[in-house]
Amino acid sequence: MNARLKEQAGSGAGLDGLLRARSIALVGASERSAWSSGAFANFGQLGFDGRLHVVNPKGGRIHGLSAAKSCRAIGQQVDAALLMVPTHAIAEAFDDMRAAGVCNAVILTSGFAEMGTDGKQHQAELAAQARRHHINLLGPNCLGFINYVERVPLWTINLPTRLAGNVALVSQSGATASYIAGLAGRQGMGLSYLVSTGNEADLNVARVLDYLVDDPATQVICLFLETTRDTATLALAAQRALAVGKPIIALKIGSSAVTAKVAQAHTGSLVGDDRVFDGACRQLGIIRVASVDDMVATAGLLARLRPRAGGRLGALAISGGICEVTADRADALGLELAELAPATQAALRQVMPSFGTPHNPLDITGAAILEPALFAHSIRALGADPGIGLLTCLYDVPTTAHHAFGEQVVAQIGLAFSSIDTPAVLLSVTPQQMTEHTRHLIGTHKLNYLPAGLDRGLAAVARSQWWAVQRDLAATNGRSPQQPQPQPQPVASSPPLPLLLQSERQVLDFLASRGVPVVPAHIATDAAQAESFAHQFNGPLAMKIASPDITHKSDVGGVRLQVSANDAGRVYRQIRTDVASHCPDARIDGVIVSPMREHGVELLVGIVRDPQWGLVLAIGLGGIWGELLKDISLRLLPVTPDQVLTMLDELRATRLLDGYRGGPRIDRQQLAQVIVRIGDAALALGPELASLEINPLLATATHIEALDGLVLWNEGARP
Repeated sequence: MNARLKEQAGSGAGLDGLLRARSIALVGASERSAWSSGAFANFGQLGFDGRLHVVNPKGGRIHGLSAAKSCRAIGQQVDAALLMVPTHAIAEAFDDMRAAGVCNAVILTSGFAEMGTDGKQHQAELAAQARRHHINLLGPNCLGFINYVERVPLWTINLPTRLAGNVALVSQSGATASYIAGLAGRQGMGLSYLVSTGNEADLNVARVLDYLVDDPATQVICLFLETTRDTATLALAAQRALAVGKPIIALKIGSSAVTAKVAQAHTGSLVGDDRVFDGACRQLGIIRVASVDDMVATAGLLARLRPRAGGRLGALAISGGICEVTADRADALGLELAELAPATQAALRQVMPSFGTPHNPLDITGAAILEPALFAHSIRALGADPGIGLLTCLYDVPTTAHHAFGEQVVAQIGLAFSSIDTPAVLLSVTPQQMTEHTRHLIGTHKLNYLPAGLDRGLAAVARSQWWAVQRDLAATNGRSPQQPQPQPQPVASSPPLPLLLQSERQVLDFLASRGVPVVPAHIATDAAQAESFAHQFNGPLAMKIASPDITHKSDVGGVRLQVSANDAGRVYRQIRTDVASHCPDARIDGVIVSPMREHGVELLVGIVRDPQWGLVLAIGLGGIWGELLKDISLRLLPVTPDQVLTMLDELRATRLLDGYRGGPRIDRQQLAQVIVRIGDAALALGPELASLEINPLLATATHIEALDGLVLWNEGARP
């Protein structure tokens, strides 16, 4: 499976020459330029041991090196060039670089797509030239990148950190990347790569991510996104990362409505690109965070250990109050605290003072001040408990010397952690800076230490355990949660589907042909026919206008409920009269006569086309409730039944499906199968589909039926 995914990817291949360059040209080098001076200084500070060239049309000596007047004049193979020339000189510099056989470039220069129409055109021409000549182009309008492991800094401002590690950071904002990297360094988290992608004329976050999935030095990947481009590559790279056990942590800003053209469907008003991105992250196993601090804390934890999926939490501290705070925060985060086994409680009673209580979280009491070994004894007892999947010890590691008690405690914790098989992490109680003394202590005692503070530390634990579940599900299923599935082929029909599916009944009939159960109905074209159809059904009826031009039927008097068979003819005439007064020019196919359905759970199942991700499935409560409560779960199509079951679990109203307060108990497996068929039906409608909405999909204890359907087509597709 992994080999097949790798074969399909490859979009990040060929970036070694850029990100691992051994021969570099600084084009536009000048001692009068802060950018040039900063970039040159970084090579010395990081210890670059490759070949460095400076290029300036005037020649001379720059930064202590003899300057070539062009890349061609260097006379040696150059792997990558950093272009620091004005916008008007980019084309000439790019031509020179290309003529010299330089296949990789970083463009610092701004003044492209961010400047409007002319700038976008200029950037498009540059990107086309790069593609035509097979040049990897990072930028323009970017700060560059740093390869910390091999000490390659094509970076134009001060190094935010010099600490090498196993976490890569890819950011569309260079300044934000610098802030994140600086915080990571202060928290003791080293980086493998720091990449600023800027305007992404060629290389984008997705392609760099794809490269990093295969990078042996990188074990965790962080993304800062202002927008999402190349979602196909991003999704496939995320699948491969999950398959090989590399967590991806994403911080994305911004939200907006999908498109105005689907606003008349409820789904269009409930789904925005930020919600779609959130659903995609859940589906692809990407950890989404809401702040820089949460990103660094989560990456810092996962850089140090991999938690067990579904394991309950064990915790201990020297403070009863901190134990209570831990319990409250764990509950709020959905972290399950393990119930201590009888053997664990017995072991703790043997080592704790008589006034201590064997409980989780465990307060080891102030007795530890006189006997620091209580930390080690308690950790060993908790570490042997079969119900604990991750053990957290809450203590602030000293940041300065001359803290004898603190150093004794750290030594005891280190001894105990090394003697247990349960994954364990030391969390600071309050946010701490990782000083040289702190690093020395945790290095000496081989501790996994996260100095982000209790609140962010436990949140990082919760996110990491969620990721571990996604990883194990992918391994169990033999594929990642969103591995591409064969997409249903569009249904052959004459006339074409965009012309065929216009009215509600046409939509429901199409769904029925795709295996979706729909409410039975007839379309009456006169009062006598309505009465005849009505007597074919037992019980009360629902009658609705059938028109391709009327979306919200109740707003124009086009719906009647609880109609008796004997009243069907009269109601038919009322509906036609009311609709004619509101919509005199609407095309009318007749009036739909169907049996009244009630006493179930009404769901909204909508599909809307997102301009970046494609068709997106939304599930929520039907009728007005989905719009009012915005209790919606989203995934990208296609979906599997297991994914739909997860979506149903995510709804705040999920208990309604289980017979809440005497309501019907719904067969979730059957419901998931029906929703999958609806999603497949939407895919079969082809690229002109803007949205498909079933509202409601009625679920009862005995059956599931689509009661109403609406299709909207892209502009120009409808006749």
